[in-house]
Amino acid sequence: MSENLLKYINNPSDLRKLEPSQLPLLAKELRDFIIDIVSVKEGHLGASLGVVELTIALHYVFNTPEDLLVWDVGHQAYGHKILTERKEKFHTNRQLSGISGFPKRGESDYDTFGVGHSSTSISAALGMAIASKLKGEDKHHIAVIGDASIASGMAFEGLNHAGVTDTNLLVILNDNAIGIDPSVGALKQYLTSVKEGKNHKQNNMIKSLNFDYSGPIDGHDLSKLISELERLKKVKGPKFLHIITTKGKGLQQAEENQVKYHAPGKFDKTTGEIHSKSEDHLPLKFQDVFGLTLVELASNNPKIIGITPAMPSGSSLKFMMDAFPERAFDVGIAEQHAVTLAAGMATQGMVVFCNIYSTFLQRAYDQIIHDVALQNLPIIFCLDRAGLVGEDGATHHGVFDLAYLRCIPNMIIYAPKDELDLRNILYTASLELNHPIAIRYPRGRGKYQNSKFKVLNSEFQTIEIGKAHLLKIGTKTAVLSTGFIGANVSLALDKLINSDEIAHYDFGFIKPLDENLLHEIFGYYQKIITIEDGVIKGGFGSAIIEFASKNNYFVPVKSLGIPDEFIEHGTVEELQKICKIDSDSIVKLLLQNE
Repeated sequence: MSENLLKYINNPSDLRKLEPSQLPLLAKELRDFIIDIVSVKEGHLGASLGVVELTIALHYVFNTPEDLLVWDVGHQAYGHKILTERKEKFHTNRQLSGISGFPKRGESDYDTFGVGHSSTSISAALGMAIASKLKGEDKHHIAVIGDASIASGMAFEGLNHAGVTDTNLLVILNDNAIGIDPSVGALKQYLTSVKEGKNHKQNNMIKSLNFDYSGPIDGHDLSKLISELERLKKVKGPKFLHIITTKGKGLQQAEENQVKYHAPGKFDKTTGEIHSKSEDHLPLKFQDVFGLTLVELASNNPKIIGITPAMPSGSSLKFMMDAFPERAFDVGIAEQHAVTLAAGMATQGMVVFCNIYSTFLQRAYDQIIHDVALQNLPIIFCLDRAGLVGEDGATHHGVFDLAYLRCIPNMIIYAPKDELDLRNILYTASLELNHPIAIRYPRGRGKYQNSKFKVLNSEFQTIEIGKAHLLKIGTKTAVLSTGFIGANVSLALDKLINSDEIAHYDFGFIKPLDENLLHEIFGYYQKIITIEDGVIKGGFGSAIIEFASKNNYFVPVKSLGIPDEFIEHGTVEELQKICKIDSDSIVKLLLQNE
């Protein structure tokens, strides 16, 4: 076992048979293994490379899975998965029927808590620690959290509670000064000063919360990590270890460009060069239509503000941050704060575009209701990554927004069918609506080739609030779609030899609905089919059925969308097929209705 150590390591018990002197070689092999697979299969690279030594040290020192280890978010858990009986399956990572890209309780006993959203690890591990104490169990509980995630309110809530307990909890701060984008805020500045020795340990804020604080130490020095973890095993009560790491460690390009190599796609495992092709001929990404359009609008309206919680690159708010840095804000992983910050600005007459991924807006639900809708403040919520997002899986699919927003009074909800619609609704919303509006759009690209010219050079047009549109005439069956999933309907209709009996309507506005047009539809067609890329229960189809019930229409309505279950990971195309909202499934349904 002097070389190719990883070959013999299937679980932490095998790992613990190694001598400490062998662990640096294992770290190199583990990095190479991750790079080999991710370079071909894609995934989150930089975070996992940065915690290779920490991962080895934790499983070497602690008796996992009896000792409970919780990873925050989970982007960094690839090494953990490889060392915990999933090495042979790792090539299936994030693929349909393969292992998840995040820790998942149903996948392994070593995955003690399902994650994907940030800042949950401290609360979860504390809950485990309290439970262990109540049961009289002597075990360790470890939460690994990054410097971006620990700035979130929930992490502080967990720290605040943990500090007044005597539980056997160890919080490890993996401080690399970056999340997906560089970390921001006063806490980041504080951590930087701690690393540079500018804050005396007696004034340490973590110590003031009653934690036994140690660090900062080099998170890539295995001997120091193991020594400190062994010491902390013997310390009673809540403990806090501050380690310094480099995201992307071991791959030069990933170290030098940490944002790009967070999830770089396919790349050359030897050189690190990302396999990229010219994108000039491709349709624009929806996020770039948002970002570039917002810059254009902001250049003509000094009251326009942009806000995002830690996603300037992913949302393309970065364009506005570069053009108008005084009016564009990355507030860190703080969705609740982002929404109420926007509300405060709106009370002073600012036109606020608050860009949050659909799945993350869930974290600010009370703020949407209490701070925005109740006061009828005209915030413009831009919900990126709406619908099925693919390989990130159940924790990241933006499929609940229609259902959880539709029930809120004063809220306008719009789903553009393409990137031109997105551009025009952004313009319309900037004209100071009297209500809050949520604009949902998907991950990925639009449909227009050469769209930089066709879309960005198009003249702005105002969209009439609550108006739906006929896309194709028909005589017997009406298909009502909302948002970009309507492209699948159009494709299905193109595949049918005879589609004269089938009409297609685009309902961009889920709220308010175009009730005048719905009266016409229910009064004319024999069958109605609704389709959405959100959950069926409570979504667009439910709204149509509610309308029919309220107005005593008895036309049968068939609703297509996301079923009442959590959809796992796979390509968007594969997942649409599972949910039967792909074009071929729509064709089959329409043929059955003939």
